[in-house]
Amino acid sequence: MARKAKRIAARPTKAARGKKARPMKARPAKSGSGAAERRRGGIRTTRVTDTLLADIPGAERREVGRVRLDIVRTGEARVKREIYPPGFRWSIDMKPVTGTDHCMHAHVGFLARGEIRVEYADGCVASFRAPQVVAIEPGHDGRVVGREPAVLIEFDFERDTIRRLGMPDRHGHS
Repeated sequence: MARKAKRIAARPTKAARGKKARPMKARPAKSGSGAAERRRGGIRTTRVTDTLLADIPGAERREVGRVRLDIVRTGEARVKREIYPPGFRWSIDMKPVTGTDHCMHAHVGFLARGEIRVEYADGCVASFRAPQVVAIEPGHDGRVVGREPAVLIEFDFERDTIRRLGMPDRHGHS
């Protein structure tokens, strides 16, 4: 016996019926959906959904003074992802590790997330808010502003960064 195919009429959209469409609401990820979070050094990382904080294959991993460092060597340079947790302050978290009054490292890179404030010994202040290119001379104290981690993608040449990048060896006014 031959069946007759049912004809299904396409239902008109809300716009076609003269009604306003409502935007879709974002739903929180359910556990087990691949968006599981874990805490590492005061920094919350998300495995799948936040690639900016995800593990970098082949990177050397370090944690120093609450800062998570992922380092990849490329030629004579290093590319580093530095994740500074909320509440981080160099003079509190790193000074005991380095034994210097200020950070004596030059930072050149791209602030991909968050906000940082840098204060130099002479009282000058610089603020950086993602997305922004960063060039910070040695001789500074810095802190994370706000409640989210600051993620800095930095390029350096270890102890030769200042010379190779043509930066001053201390903050000053020209």
